Amino acid sequence: MSTIFYTGCSLDGYIADPHHDLSWLVTRDIDAGGAMGFETFQPRLGAAVMGASTWQWLLDHGEQAAMGGLATWVLTHREFQPVEGVSFVAADTLDDVRSVHAAASEAAGGKDVWLVGGGELVARFVEAGLVDELWVQLAPVTLGAGAPLLPARVELRLEEVVRNGDFVCTRYTVLGPGLAPVGE
Repeated sequence: MSTIFYTGCSLDGYIADPHHDLSWLVTRDIDAGGAMGFETFQPRLGAAVMGASTWQWLLDHGEQAAMGGLATWVLTHREFQPVEGVSFVAADTLDDVRSVHAAASEAAGGKDVWLVGGGELVARFVEAGLVDELWVQLAPVTLGAGAPLLPARVELRLEEVVRNGDFVCTRYTVLGPGLAPVGE
C-alpha cells in the first residue's frame, strides 16, 4: 500500500490556473489506458483524499463520479451536502492529517491511497511523512500563475518517465518527509 499524489501539471508547476480552470489540461491528448494514464492507475486505488477546492471543482463539473466509488475524505471547514462514501472532515493539525491517513489506509484495504489534490493538502501529508510517490503528468503549456503543484520543498528520486500523447508522464519516490516549505 502506497500513498500517491497523482496529478496533471503545467510546465511551470501549476495544477490549476488562478480561476481553478483546468481546460488547459483536460483538452490535451492522452491515452487514459496507456502508459501512466489514469485508467492504468485507477485499479490500484482503494481510497482518496482531497481538499475542498478539488471537491468543489468535481461538483461544479459533474465529475464526482470520477471517484469511482472510492472511499473519499474531503478536508474542509466548509459545509457540503452529504454524499454516501464521502467523509467531510477538518484536519487542522498534523495529528489530524495522520488520523485521516490512517482511516483512508484502512478503508483502502491494502490498495493505494490517492491524494487527489490540491498541492497545499499534499504538502501537509508530505510534512507528516505520509507520501510515498508523486505521479505528475506534464502538459505542454505554461500558465504563469495559479495553484502550485506542491508548495513545499521535497526531495524526490525520479523512477520513471514516459510519453503519453501530449504529456510527459513522470513518477517519483519521495525521499524526505516534511522538509521546510519553500520561502522559509
